[in-house]
Amino acid sequence: MPLLSARDRSYLQELFAKVPRKVKVLLFVDSESGRCPYCHQTAELMAELASLSDRVDYEVIEIGQHPERAQGYDVDKVPALVLLREDGTDTRVRYFGIPAGYEFSSLIEDLVDVSNGATRLSPATREKLSRITQPVHIQVFVTPTCPYCPKAVRLAHQFAMESPFVRADMVEALEFPELADRYGVYGVPKTVINDRQEIEGAVPEAVMLQYVLAAVGLAEEPGDPWGEADADHDHDHDHHHDHGSHGHGKA
Repeated sequence: MPLLSARDRSYLQELFAKVPRKVKVLLFVDSESGRCPYCHQTAELMAELASLSDRVDYEVIEIGQHPERAQGYDVDKVPALVLLREDGTDTRVRYFGIPAGYEFSSLIEDLVDVSNGATRLSPATREKLSRITQPVHIQVFVTPTCPYCPKAVRLAHQFAMESPFVRADMVEALEFPELADRYGVYGVPKTVINDRQEIEGAVPEAVMLQYVLAAVGLAEEPGDPWGEADADHDHDHDHHHDHGSHGHGKA
């Protein structure tokens, strides 16, 4: 039974027909140990997406059989999606956990951006990201039913697409509860930068940029992200422990 509705399939076919370049997705799975309950469903999802357009290509890689490839892409848990450009270069965009529910839209928008070779960040943000010369690791913890999470994921992923020093992971908190507990994830989205700075909720582009630059000493330590920088913005977050669904959202 298809995971995507006929309406979604039609929409995605039209969307992918407009993009110029192929995107390669590496899907790391572990189908041998029985410890990855969502690996099979994630593979089915990628197979459906690839069947809709020749602009989406994917490869399934057993992490137990190819540990060196996993290590090369900093993949330490499964299922994991790694997005590559048409020429095989790494975008440093990662999905750890099935991109289901609201996060399905994040995946689709990421695929479009990678194919187009351009993000939707402001010129000022792109210029400041170009100054980064040290590694930045962004982890965005989400759940499939969190409506605010895609904003945080997309922002982090676009930062990674723009800077060769930034890697950005979507981490599905329900699939990796030990990791979520380690970082004290009680509401989502929660963003962790270089294991040191933490952001609760989906913040504006300028605020995320300030945190990232501060992580590598290019800006002062940010204060309250819901203070003066965005006084009228709602604190968009959800509580991850209240949700358990992995349904697929609209594309």
